[in-house]
Amino acid sequence: MNELNQPLLEQLRPVLEDITERSQLIEAFIDKDTYCILAGTVWANVVLDPGAAGLHEDDLPDLHDIIGHWSAPILGKEEGTIGGIFKFLNSKAGERAMQAAQITPNHKDLLLFFASMILDPEGHRRWTDAIRDRQTKR
Repeated sequence: MNELNQPLLEQLRPVLEDITERSQLIEAFIDKDTYCILAGTVWANVVLDPGAAGLHEDDLPDLHDIIGHWSAPILGKEEGTIGGIFKFLNSKAGERAMQAAQITPNHKDLLLFFASMILDPEGHRRWTDAIRDRQTKR
């Protein structure tokens, strides 16, 4: 992994600490399902509007690395990547986790939209093209 962007890490530290704290069951145990939902939500929202988080689009690769660096000790090396987080969210276990967390349908759709984009970019492109084509034919 490249060296982390330390100023960006410090800027994001409060958010990363917050999602970690919100996922804690007790001091030493973290609910990994909740952590994945929160980390995935942070990633999706920042990608949709980097400026709202005080970032630029150019910061997204560094954010990707920072989330992975922060999440790996919690979730595991592979599971702690952005891809690993969205792979979980797109799984049956992720479906159950989102249901148990009682996230809204829009929130769930957002996370699954990003899972599709990250895990199957070609399939996602075909899917969005088909939706766009149907909307243009109306």
